[in-house]
Amino acid sequence: MTTSSTTKPRETLLVSGGSRGIGAAIVRRAVLDGYDVCFSYRENAASAAALVESLSGAGPQLHAVKGDLGDPDFPASFFAEASDVLGAPVALVNNAGITGQIGRFANLPLPALRRTLDVNVMGTILLCQCAIRYWESNAIKGRIVNISSIASTLGAPGEYVHYAASKAAIEALTIGLGKEVAPLGIRVNAVAPGTTHTDIHADGGDPDRPFRVASKIPLGRAADANEIAAAVLWLLSTEATYVAGSVLRVGGGL
Repeated sequence: MTTSSTTKPRETLLVSGGSRGIGAAIVRRAVLDGYDVCFSYRENAASAAALVESLSGAGPQLHAVKGDLGDPDFPASFFAEASDVLGAPVALVNNAGITGQIGRFANLPLPALRRTLDVNVMGTILLCQCAIRYWESNAIKGRIVNISSIASTLGAPGEYVHYAASKAAIEALTIGLGKEVAPLGIRVNAVAPGTTHTDIHADGGDPDRPFRVASKIPLGRAADANEIAAAVLWLLSTEATYVAGSVLRVGGGL
């Protein structure tokens, strides 16, 4: 599904998991900032189509691709399709992620653990590889923003320790990779959101979690997805040209 415009913006942004929640907020803000955007979604075609339709008059081109970041073949095909339809991406947001099954760590089955790591860690790693290989070969000073979570340092005991571990891996990836490719002019950073009003909580079986944990947050509330998107787009912007290998925590003080 694609929208098009007679005036093509300069740059293409690739966003994984862009049909709902924080991903959709990032897509909307990016389009308003003038990016062509290619985003992925796993199964909710209706949400993806609605997002494309809602932005059809905004000017930049928008393209949605169905695929599963837990499939090791998808990242390369996703990058290739974006390149074919909109032009090679010069920016990447690794947003796709799942909490997996919620509960005590010792009780979690292997398939739930493996699925969380495949989507949250391997999907991100493989998309980063696709982007960096292309940018290095073509002398492009690209930029990447990985979506982590404040759970990476808080640990999420009794809820999703495995998810927290996957996001800690993302932060280690961001710091190490950011240092490795900075000499090429490629910037890699991460945003670590706090609890945010999105469907990820319902998907994990705990839809009321943002309201339940609000009292623990110094600002007294969960975040709106647009607040997270603003931080992401700032890191992609020319205002952040000296930021590399960094993790920006957007957790309301938690």
